[in-house]
Amino acid sequence: MNREQVNSILARFDGLRVLVIGDLMADVHVWGHAGRVSPEAPVLVVDVERETFVPGGAANVAHQLRAFGAEVVVAGSVGADDSGERLKQELAALGADVSAVVTTGDRPTTTKTRIVAGPQQIVRVDREQRGALPEGVASELVARARDALAGCDAVLFSDYIKGVLGRATVEALIAEARERGVVATANPKPVSARFYAGVDVAQFNRVEADQAHGGLHRLDTPPSEQTFHSAGARLRETLEVRNLLITRSAEGMTLFKEDGTYADVLPHRVEVYDAAGAGDSTIAGLTLALAAGATPEDAARVGNAAGGAVVRKVGVATATREEIAALFS
Repeated sequence: MNREQVNSILARFDGLRVLVIGDLMADVHVWGHAGRVSPEAPVLVVDVERETFVPGGAANVAHQLRAFGAEVVVAGSVGADDSGERLKQELAALGADVSAVVTTGDRPTTTKTRIVAGPQQIVRVDREQRGALPEGVASELVARARDALAGCDAVLFSDYIKGVLGRATVEALIAEARERGVVATANPKPVSARFYAGVDVAQFNRVEADQAHGGLHRLDTPPSEQTFHSAGARLRETLEVRNLLITRSAEGMTLFKEDGTYADVLPHRVEVYDAAGAGDSTIAGLTLALAAGATPEDAARVGNAAGGAVVRKVGVATATREEIAALFS
């Protein structure tokens, strides 16, 4: 695919509307420097210089879709706390519709706080609860998501197994998407992989795919390409997804298609500074490309470039359409 072809797809992103449903998180960074050891314990003392708060998890996917120019409806759950309120405010400020976000008092908003001293992250503090949503909250979430789906071109499931995307919720919304002819994509985890039968594309990284398969390869005996491709094809059939995308870091990615064939997508040769958020950018770019009418293979190429653009940046970041196009000749 050349630059003219990719620009044709990217131009059709404007006006597309995507429902993002999944585990909403707040990513907090505490930035400072450490020049001494505490007299109380053998730990570094960090002198704080600044703090940042950005949308994470499914909220980061929504952020990336907005950066691509799409309209976004966010569905998920936050706690009745300051982090949840601020997360909704940050998403609204980005232009996302947060009317499908429900608040629950039984758990905190998932918040990951990273303490960074100079160039080095020294500790991460997580505040979260991973259990399933209470039945009443889950029912309200499905109802709001169904209402939102009526005006959408795609639904993207962003699953970090924090309890929002239970099997019943996922299956109900996939069925709704199929009935409405809406593109459905997912970025699940191995333990929830079988919830997503019927989606247009499910995306895993190589480690996740290995876990979902039960062993694409033994870690001490790297597989041949033939072994990998055979295992990937079997995994797609087992999960009953239309297409399966496995990202492979420096080896690019492979799309296993509904017709039993596969396509290897070569990586873009870029300098990698930080891989955080690359999977979110990949699935966001792929989803919009599918909704814009691209084939699954071309959509994978767009997603590949989106991931390639974002790894060139430090921290959880987003890619732009211009950065995607620049990676094609």
